[in-house]
Amino acid sequence: MVTEQPARPGDLAGLTLFDGLSALQVADLASAGAVVSFEAGEELFTEGAPADSWWVLLRGELALSRHVGREDTVGARRDVPGRWAGGFRAWDDGGTYLATGRGGRAGAVFRLPAAALRERFAQWFPFGAHLIGGLYHTARSIESTARQRSSLVTLGTLAAGLAHELNNPASAAARAADALETASRAVLDALAWLATHDISATQFAELDGLRAELPGSAGYHDALERADREDALADWLRRRHQPEAWRTAGTLAAAGADPAWCDRVEAVLPGESLAPALAWVAATTTVGALLAEVRESTRRVSDLVASVRSYSQLDRAARQRLAVTEGLDNTLVMLGHKLRDRIAVVRDYDPGTPQIEGFPGELNQVWTNLVDNAADAMTDGGTLRITVRPEGQGVLVELADTGVGMPPEVAARAFEPFYTTKDVGAGTGLGLDIARRIVVERHGGQIGIESRPGATVVRVRLPSG
Repeated sequence: MVTEQPARPGDLAGLTLFDGLSALQVADLASAGAVVSFEAGEELFTEGAPADSWWVLLRGELALSRHVGREDTVGARRDVPGRWAGGFRAWDDGGTYLATGRGGRAGAVFRLPAAALRERFAQWFPFGAHLIGGLYHTARSIESTARQRSSLVTLGTLAAGLAHELNNPASAAARAADALETASRAVLDALAWLATHDISATQFAELDGLRAELPGSAGYHDALERADREDALADWLRRRHQPEAWRTAGTLAAAGADPAWCDRVEAVLPGESLAPALAWVAATTTVGALLAEVRESTRRVSDLVASVRSYSQLDRAARQRLAVTEGLDNTLVMLGHKLRDRIAVVRDYDPGTPQIEGFPGELNQVWTNLVDNAADAMTDGGTLRITVRPEGQGVLVELADTGVGMPPEVAARAFEPFYTTKDVGAGTGLGLDIARRIVVERHGGQIGIESRPGATVVRVRLPSG
């Protein structure tokens, strides 16, 4: 049960947060606040509510959680005395709590009204009060704008990539559907001709049996063999004065036919029936090939949609057991347009890698930033090697590229907010900062960079639970 009692100067003694304050100032601060005791799980303040109190941890643990989707997820923990939260209305009249504060372990906090904090800060450190107020508003404005731009740039990149990936199979399916109309008409025309020339049921059954014997493209070892067979079929057709010999030869060769097979067809349907018989077989095999193309194209579209759905994690719980490799593969699909034509991707996944507890949607942000940065570093092409293997009780992920690399002074600052080496308009400097926050603060892991010209490796270590 949450209880509150007046604070005493001794309650604040020993907290480095108040180093530099006189005994009178500490006593004045204590007189304006209260000590709030709590048990594990009890709520002290709520996300989105006015941040009209400043909370300083005295003992125990305070868990800060945010509502994401339909779940509350813990984003940070305060377990060191002197760590604080809230109080934003001391600098901003519209400030609200960014998270909900609940007891992680039983303990106590010092609660000071934001108005009292502002009054004492202005009295004791007037210049500091103006400086912090200005910095608070400026930093919030800059970060909000930069994060919004970063999100829009990322969304635009992913949307462009998805459109590019979808365009190829969608266009192939559309072309195949158009060609199906012509091929289906050819099948019907050939059947109509055969029907009007008194072909018997036995002859048609034999012709259909010969068609079923054709092996298709699986009957070839290489393209040269197919080209030789196509030439031989064209010669065979020209000797019998067949119309459009070159076109029919190409279709029959694609189906795996040869001159010996055509001799058998001629034995079943000689004379005038030969041309429509071969036309029917050619059109039928074309219909089959086009249907296979439509099937493969639509399967590719379905796989892309499934990858996007898995990448976005729209239908899954925020925190779950997950395979790191699945998120990496989905990210490579989403960024395939930046990699396929000039960058070779090598996957080195240890099959013994365990699953971990984590936030897959947030980890996908990490992989997106790291793969995108690696692609940008390899402007003239190169190799991206992704290694995933178990390490202790967790997982080690390495992304190594053969790009230009980073000087030591750049690598040392790579994870600083707003630090970027990209051209103006090409980056916000938030990508690696976001990656660090997700890996370190959200998952309790580690992230680091080793770089030299032609070899940059980003290592991400994630605990299993």
